[in-house]
Amino acid sequence: MFTPKQIEFAHSKVASGADFPKYIQEIKGLGVLAFETWVIDSHTSYFGANSFCIQSLPQYEQLTISPTSNKDAFIHYLKMHQMGETDYTSFCKQCAETGIEKWTVDIEKMTCIYYDRDENQILVETIPRL
Repeated sequence: MFTPKQIEFAHSKVASGADFPKYIQEIKGLGVLAFETWVIDSHTSYFGANSFCIQSLPQYEQLTISPTSNKDAFIHYLKMHQMGETDYTSFCKQCAETGIEKWTVDIEKMTCIYYDRDENQILVETIPRL
C-alpha cells in the first residue's frame, strides 16, 4: 500500500489546480482509491483497497469556514485555481471564505465533490483524464 511520504512527494509537485489531474494519476498509481480533504487545516484521509486508510497532518493554521456558502464566488475561485492563478493555500482560504468545508475525490469515478458545512453538495466536478 501507499505511504504518507509517497503521497507527500506526489503532492509536492502540485503548484496549482492546473497540476491536479497529474497528481490524481500519480496517486492512483500508488493505489489510492479516494480521499477526503478538510479545508479547516487541509488534513486529508486517503483510502485504498481492503479498508486501508492513512491521514495526513494539518498543512496550515486552522481557517474559519464561512457558515454560508457562496457557490458563484467559489466557482470563480476554483476556475482561477485551475488556470494556475493561485497556489494551494490561497485556494483553501478562498474555499473557507465561500463556505466550502471539504472535498472528496473518487478516483475510480474521477469526480471531485465540494461540500458546505451542512454536507450539502456545492459542486460535483469531473476530473479530466490524461
